[in-house]
Amino acid sequence: MSDLRVRFAPSPTGYLHIGGARTALFNYLLARQQQGIFVLRIEDTDVERSTQESVDAILNAMEWLGLSCDEGPFYQSDNFDHYKQKVQQLLDEGKAYRCYCTPEELEAKREAAMKEGRKPKYDGTCRNRNDQPEQPYVVRFKLPEGREEVAFDDQIKGRISFKTEELDDLIIQRTDGTPTYNFVVVVDDAEMGMTLVIRGDDHVNNTPRQILLYEALGYPVPQFAHVPMILGSDKKRLSKRHGATSVMAYQEMGYLPEAMVNYLVRLGWSHGDEEIFSMDDLIEKFSLANVGRAAGVFNPEKLLWLNSHYIKTGDPQRLADLLKPFLAEKGINTETGPDLVAVVKSLQERAATMVEMADGAEFYYRDPVHYDEKAREKFLTADKASIFETIADQLEACSEFAEESLEAAFAVVMEKTELKFGKIAQPLRVALTGGTASPSIYEVLQVLGKESALKRINQALNSLS
Repeated sequence: MSDLRVRFAPSPTGYLHIGGARTALFNYLLARQQQGIFVLRIEDTDVERSTQESVDAILNAMEWLGLSCDEGPFYQSDNFDHYKQKVQQLLDEGKAYRCYCTPEELEAKREAAMKEGRKPKYDGTCRNRNDQPEQPYVVRFKLPEGREEVAFDDQIKGRISFKTEELDDLIIQRTDGTPTYNFVVVVDDAEMGMTLVIRGDDHVNNTPRQILLYEALGYPVPQFAHVPMILGSDKKRLSKRHGATSVMAYQEMGYLPEAMVNYLVRLGWSHGDEEIFSMDDLIEKFSLANVGRAAGVFNPEKLLWLNSHYIKTGDPQRLADLLKPFLAEKGINTETGPDLVAVVKSLQERAATMVEMADGAEFYYRDPVHYDEKAREKFLTADKASIFETIADQLEACSEFAEESLEAAFAVVMEKTELKFGKIAQPLRVALTGGTASPSIYEVLQVLGKESALKRINQALNSLS
C-alpha cells in the first residue's frame, strides 16, 4: 500500500458526464497502480438541485465502467453540522466575518467597479464590522493581508501562481446557513486525508482560494493535478449539440464499457502509438506525466471504431448476455429460437454497437419471416419456385448443416438450376431473413438449423407472387 489517497467527488445534479467519468477513471487508475485508496464522495450541498435519481445515475455509471471505490460513497449532506463548526472556528479566530450586504447592494458595487474599469470583486465593506444586526448575512473568508501571491506545482500543468489582488473575500456560508463548495471541499479533502486532488481544469481558479482555506484551517495542502477540458469537434466545450454527453446514454446506444474506458483514457493521455488498452494495461501504464496540457477533442467516430473492435474480439457468451435486453426491447424472447451465442458469432464482424447487433439478430427470431417489401417484390417472384424447391430438396438431404455439406448441397443446386451461386443466394437470403443484407448464407443456415430453414423456404414458396 502507498500513501496515495485520491477521490472522485461528483455533484448529484444530473447524470455522469463524459468529462466527469474521465476524471473518475484517472483517479481510479492511479490508485490501483500505486496501491493507494480511491474514495467516492457525493457533493450534495446544493440541496435544491441534488436528487437521489442523480446519485443513482452516477453510481450506476461508475459500476458500468468498472470503477469500484475503496471507501464511500460519502455524502456531504451528512456533515453539515461539522462544516458549521469549522465556519465558526474561522469566525472565532478572526479569519472570517459576517457580511450583511444585500444582493442589490452587491450588484450596485459590481456595476460601479465595471464602469470604473476595476475587477468586480467584493470591496470588503463588512470586513471590520463589529455589530450584528438582525438581518440575513453570509459568512466570508477574510483574505490574509500581506500575501502577494498563491502558487502551487500542478502535476499536469506545472507551476501556477495567482496574485492575491485578483481574489476577493470568498463566501463560505450562505444566508440559509448552508456551506459553499469551496469551503466544504477543503474540509472534506483535508479530513479524508487526500494527498492528491485530480480534477478538471475548470477548477484551477478555485485552487488558490482553497489553498488559503487549507492554511487558515491548519490543514496540510494536498498536491493538485488539473485535467484539460474535453471539447467538441468545433473546439468548443463539449455539450449536447456534439452528441450524447451522458455516460449511460452510450450504454443505451449499445456501447461496451471497455470501449468507453479505452476511449476516455485516450482523451488527453497517451502511451506511444498504442490505441487499444485493457483495464489491466491501463493500470500498469497510466501516469499523469503522459497527460497532455491541451484539451481533448471528442471524436464519436473513434469511439465507434473502438466499440466495433471490442465487439469483434469479445467473448460471444458475454455479448449474448448483453444482447438480451436489447432484443427484449424489440419484444423478442430468446428462450425460443436459435442459440443466442451462435447468433452473436454470426454478427460480431458486422455490428459496431449492441443496438446494431440486435437489429441484425432480429430476423433469427421472427416467425414467420417479415419481408422487406422491395426485397420481396424483386426476389420472391414466381420464377423462383423451382430454385426454392431444388434448394429445399438438397437441404432436406443434408445429414448435418456443416459448411462442407452445405457447399456440396449448393453445388448440386447450381448444377441443376444452371445458375451461379449469387443468383441463388440472394433470393434465398430474402426467404431466410426477410431482407437483402445478412451474414453469409451458410452462417444463416447453420444458425437457423434444418427445421427452421426449411420452414422459411416453404413460407417463401407459399408467398411467391
